[in-house]
Amino acid sequence: MHMLYDSDSFVVVHMLPDAGRSGTDADTPQPPQLARHGFEIVDKRSGKEVYLDGSWAEMFQQQILAWQRETPTQEEVEDTLDSYTGLAQNPVVVH
Repeated sequence: MHMLYDSDSFVVVHMLPDAGRSGTDADTPQPPQLARHGFEIVDKRSGKEVYLDGSWAEMFQQQILAWQRETPTQEEVEDTLDSYTGLAQNPVVVH
């Protein structure tokens, strides 16, 4: 898990697949696992989050790569993240 962005309005975290899990018994067969990554976008203003995986994560990864090439302003980043808030239905719960 890597925090990519943190502002007064948003947090973006890159969730990486759990490759090379430790503590498993080598003699016990493990079910195959898909190594997939995703992004969690938390809208601090509404207290809701959205998790992007699959094709959504791939599209968001392309956006991040574009940001790395073009160095956007904070307003441009916030506007892009704000476009995902319509997908955010899950309330943030602290355990």
